Amino acid sequence: MTKREKELLDLIKQNPLISQKELAEELNITRSSVAVHITNLLKKGYIVGKGYILREQGYVCVIGGSNVDIQGFPNFVLKEHDSNPGRVKISLGGVGRNIAENISKLQIPVKLISALGNDVYGNKILEEARISGINMEDSLIFQDESTSTYLSILDEQGDMKVAIAHMDVIDKMTIEFIRDKSHVIKNSKVCVLDTNLPEHILDYIVNNYSDTKFFLDTVSSKKAEKVKNLIGKFHTIKPNKIEAEILSGIKINTKEDVKKAGKYFLKQGVKRVFISLSGDGLYYLDENNEGFMQNKDVEVVNATGAGDAFSAGLVYTFLQNYSIEESAKFCMGAAIMAISHEDTINPNLSYENILKIMKELKI
Repeated sequence: MTKREKELLDLIKQNPLISQKELAEELNITRSSVAVHITNLLKKGYIVGKGYILREQGYVCVIGGSNVDIQGFPNFVLKEHDSNPGRVKISLGGVGRNIAENISKLQIPVKLISALGNDVYGNKILEEARISGINMEDSLIFQDESTSTYLSILDEQGDMKVAIAHMDVIDKMTIEFIRDKSHVIKNSKVCVLDTNLPEHILDYIVNNYSDTKFFLDTVSSKKAEKVKNLIGKFHTIKPNKIEAEILSGIKINTKEDVKKAGKYFLKQGVKRVFISLSGDGLYYLDENNEGFMQNKDVEVVNATGAGDAFSAGLVYTFLQNYSIEESAKFCMGAAIMAISHEDTINPNLSYENILKIMKELKI
């Protein structure tokens, strides 16, 4: 697709009833040139039939962070305030990007709206997105900003000990930019948001596209604070215990406290609640069912990507109309696959392999 054809297609997506005259005026080209480009888009299959009917599969929209992950793995017990022998691994990350890749691995079409710098790391993210089947055509690319970087140190158990997130570029995202992507959000089956997004962007999205089903990834306890007053706008949430305390204002010490927090979220308008209880497993709740699910005893190689795989599982199971209990089981299987591999995203993640894990571990 040429640059001009993409410009035309973007305008048509925003207004399928736009005339060739209006397209010509918008792009400051002749009407005859518009006709030629439309013909080419028809031939290439981007438009089917008259009336600018777009060839558009059902898809999931993810809006969130993309970055480069730099991870340190110690060879022995991690010693603080000291130099530790070990290995350093560089890979692509970002909560939104990771969720999108996991969704793609589950054979669901996905569009990722993120913010990148026009640099080596940004170009690498775009290249890998094309390979992974992630559509990033609607992402924001800055010429004079650096792509986000996430630096983490893991301990000898594979758990993240400390991390520094340099996410400045996503703070440059504007409401005007999001408004320009309205058609992507409105036409998605599900839209996943992560709290790396600026607070005013999160507020604008959930309050201006009320017909869209929003899934929330809270990212961290600090960033979860951004959506405390918006929580009822989300269809599905998956906070951990600390994040659930922040979002609900309820201190969680017992199972009854967890249930109380879950019911608080339902009262606010949330439809499905999944609260990670770390070593104590998972709590799940919707209007009809609730339950606790215990963790399985598996070797943790890298715990970083568990939440991203879980979020992708939530999207998949919702689109497949799973019950909340079956959804919890599937998502736990996806998370186990994630922590069982050194990479943040297990390259072997698939629907079939998740089912194998579930069967082997009797989830």
